Amino acid sequence: MRGPARGFLGTLAVLALLVVCGCGAWPGGDTASLRLMVPNTPGGGYDTTARTAARVLEETGIASDVQVFNLPGAGGTVGLQRVVDEKGNGELALQMGLGVVGASHAAGAKVSVSDTTPIARLIEEAGAVVVREDSPYRTIGALVDAWREDPGRLRVGGGSSVGGPDHLLPMELAQAVGIDPRKVGYVPYDGGGDLLPALLDGRVDVATSGFGEFLDQIRGGRLRVLAVTGERPVGVLPGVPTLRSSGIDLVFNNWRGIVAPPGISDTERRRWIDALTELHGSRRWRAELRRHGWTDVFATGRAFETFLARQDAQVAGLVRRLVPE
Repeated sequence: MRGPARGFLGTLAVLALLVVCGCGAWPGGDTASLRLMVPNTPGGGYDTTARTAARVLEETGIASDVQVFNLPGAGGTVGLQRVVDEKGNGELALQMGLGVVGASHAAGAKVSVSDTTPIARLIEEAGAVVVREDSPYRTIGALVDAWREDPGRLRVGGGSSVGGPDHLLPMELAQAVGIDPRKVGYVPYDGGGDLLPALLDGRVDVATSGFGEFLDQIRGGRLRVLAVTGERPVGVLPGVPTLRSSGIDLVFNNWRGIVAPPGISDTERRRWIDALTELHGSRRWRAELRRHGWTDVFATGRAFETFLARQDAQVAGLVRRLVPE
């Protein structure tokens, strides 16, 4: 075969290869190198969520070359400031959640989540009260009894700064059991990756954090969960009671989502939303939800925008009420 026919078939072959590869493609066929910023250290909840989402995006062919990088500092507000400064950058997004919202108010940051472009809420996770396996506290009741006797003596570690979920949880728990939150000996760490060794080596007596960050150590018998903070028990933690079933009237859930810089185009925002919607609908993502014990609370568009604005206002009030002056 020679001449025009050979050239035509060669062109078809190249086009077919491009269709099959779909290299770097977003929904809609465009190519991009996506960057997902994690605003705390490796090993924490944001880091786990971001890297899991990036891996599934690549494994399912929704996108390729998804780069996850860490920019820790000030409870996530360094990353928040960076994403706001990247105005108009449609290929960057921030993995965030309740912790970033709280830290922005507690730290008096110059920016807030209201300065970003909301993309999607992904997951919700109950908190947990966790101790070492050799801890003298075998039940949540025993822990609370000791805490009431001398609130300042118990060192409570959390993977977020003041105003974040790991800080707000023990504050609300203290209030629920009749302890003055101002007497809580809270020790902040920048993410679960830093909190875990502090709990294991005894620098803190108890940790209040998302259980997903400690699952390997819990399953390995190094840590014990005294209670979870959601409405219902958690399937991956058989036999662990909720606070309510233990006689403590408190429900506390953390959530994680994704926002983009301000000023991105409607097309760029839609690309992010479409990619994450396709991620949400994949079997691989549903498997990850089960594996991590995450609750699916997926929301995009106006629904997430409204939720984020409401959370921002509620957390601002909560920080004013619970955080010591």
